[in-house]
Amino acid sequence: MIEIKKILLPTDFSEPAQEATQYAVELAKKFNAKLYLLNVIEDPVVYMPMFESYALPPKEDFEEFAKTRLDNWILDEDKGDLEIETHWVHGNPFVDILKFSKREEVDLIIVGTHGRSLAAHLLLGSVAEKVVRKASCPVLTVRPKGHQFIHPESEE
Repeated sequence: MIEIKKILLPTDFSEPAQEATQYAVELAKKFNAKLYLLNVIEDPVVYMPMFESYALPPKEDFEEFAKTRLDNWILDEDKGDLEIETHWVHGNPFVDILKFSKREEVDLIIVGTHGRSLAAHLLLGSVAEKVVRKASCPVLTVRPKGHQFIHPESEE
């Protein structure tokens, strides 16, 4: 029998992450699993080189933003009796997602994927793909426009 006691939901606060959140919350409820929310704060210079010539906001601003978003990511009415822990770290998203999942002995990672075109994927890479390839536990990827596990009779 499959037992899922710990679920990791890495979030970058995007639409795909919102879709993945629905799955994470529902699966955590069904398996009575602990849900970890993780945001990896990337150095803005990595993805916005223009910051090299401008003063960066203080590190604490990024941390406060992450803390506030994580604390409010799941609505109170959706939380129910879920045990939820929020975490943020500075680093490289896929590396720190994998480190966190190993350290906490996570049973399942649920991650949203942007579903970029092949060209964009080749240029930018994919955090979700790297996590799928390197994770030591199962990974569920969720596309915002993909097939959903919602049955017509449950929508009423």
